[in-house]
Amino acid sequence: MPLQNDKFPSSAAFDAISEALAGSDEARKDAIKQANAVFAFTLKNKAGETESWHIDLKDSGKVATGAGAKPTVTLSLSDEDFGNLVLGKANAQRLFMSGKLKIKGDIMKATKLDPIMKKAQGQAKL
Repeated sequence: MPLQNDKFPSSAAFDAISEALAGSDEARKDAIKQANAVFAFTLKNKAGETESWHIDLKDSGKVATGAGAKPTVTLSLSDEDFGNLVLGKANAQRLFMSGKLKIKGDIMKATKLDPIMKKAQGQAKL
């Protein structure tokens, strides 16, 4: 089932992340070992609507819609900023410092997300 939501153009990245994790058992296990967390994303589009997705890098190594049962860290940002983050055009630290990225939960776990985002960069068609 595709994770992309047409109201949120950058959500195509979740399909790319899902494909990257599903591509190889070894890559998925490695990502789980490195991150050991559930990352929830709440995106807000230009119409002011919000939607959530999560990446489970604690148990299953899967990506799904919704915030997940108990996210370790929740990242809230605009659809546009998330797209730029995935494409490498934006820096998470700068987004956070400028107030465009809000983080709830274990802020140190958020730093473990970078390798996963890099895997999606080459595959995401945003």
